[in-house]
Amino acid sequence: MNRILMVLTSHAEMKNTERTTGVWLGECTDPYYEFTDAGCQVTLCSPEGGKPPVDPLSTVTENITRSNRRFIDDPVARAAFENTLMLREIDPTMFDAVFYAGGHGPLWDLANNEFSGRLILHYLSTGKPVGAVCHGPAALLIAAALKPGLLAGKRITAFTNEEEVLALRANYIPYKLESRLKELGADFRSAVLPFVSHVEMDGLLVTGQNPLSAGATARQVISLLKEPAASLAAHQ
Repeated sequence: MNRILMVLTSHAEMKNTERTTGVWLGECTDPYYEFTDAGCQVTLCSPEGGKPPVDPLSTVTENITRSNRRFIDDPVARAAFENTLMLREIDPTMFDAVFYAGGHGPLWDLANNEFSGRLILHYLSTGKPVGAVCHGPAALLIAAALKPGLLAGKRITAFTNEEEVLALRANYIPYKLESRLKELGADFRSAVLPFVSHVEMDGLLVTGQNPLSAGATARQVISLLKEPAASLAAHQ
């Protein structure tokens, strides 16, 4: 049984507004059920532990996914979400892959969490997949700070600058993730149209563009886990 560590944000505040953010619920529940339905064991963690904040917009009717509804009726999943482990207490050797969910929160906390950055470097250096969706790839920023050049030439996607503007959040965030990843040398790619599913894989690094990409990103991580160890090592 493969063991997956899912990392969620603990950050709720946004800039220049009283609006709040947090985990985009579907970016947690869609991958969670992709993993568990594939027979994986999933552990949830966050920088502060406990119940992470949820972006209110991710619970409005038009953004609710089938996995969100399943989550509401799943006491095991809800208990795991309400009692996430503290990130700094995680032993990375206990897991076969790590997956970062989005929501705008990671732009603040996971982008600057050194333990998270070292965890990402550990997985990439030991032949284990790293997945991230939407704003989850913000966690790569601290990893790149710890290992300069990490993202140079890497095919990566994330929530785009255009999507930030269309989502009316561009004025409430500390930076645009697409721009920051490009500044670090990433080969940033995205779908032709905004808000459609798009996934990029480069070696062991799997990234998804937006909420609609969450399930597909998880499925790509699962496909990597099905490869023999020697084949995974070749992805490094």
